[in-house]
Amino acid sequence: MKSTIRIQPEDFDISEQYQLLRDLTKGIGAVVTFTGLVREFEPSGDQPSAIDSLSIQHYSGMTEERLSQIVDRAAARWNLLGVTIIHRIGELLPSEQIVFVGVASQHRNDGFMAAQFIMDYLKTQATFWKQISQNGRSCWVDSKVSDAQALKRWNLPEDKDL
Repeated sequence: MKSTIRIQPEDFDISEQYQLLRDLTKGIGAVVTFTGLVREFEPSGDQPSAIDSLSIQHYSGMTEERLSQIVDRAAARWNLLGVTIIHRIGELLPSEQIVFVGVASQHRNDGFMAAQFIMDYLKTQATFWKQISQNGRSCWVDSKVSDAQALKRWNLPEDKDL
């Protein structure tokens, strides 16, 4: 299985990433992709509040290793032919692309399950720190309860060290 992990400030081309996964080998029957965008609003009390920007930091070396471990765990569970993870860092504006996860597999179920698994672990286990700017003020983004709940469906004993 071929995996590509990139952390970068630059935007990415979804169609190019899709084509790279599709061209990996002749045995591919499915390519599943997910692209996350910077939300325009952040929950704030009873009403969502518009954000000006999102700043993402990471711990170089550690973050790439953690993402590699997540890909390895997915490959151990499902029959995968290729995985691509691209995560942007730096200051991003609302509606900009933030993350790409692509999975190539022989069968769609493996692709869908692996892509969900990777995103759930990426949201909770990868070493990224996010700070939003709203109306001239910045604050760190706390982890969401919904992300932790989504992770529980995969939570097996061997995943405790991620």
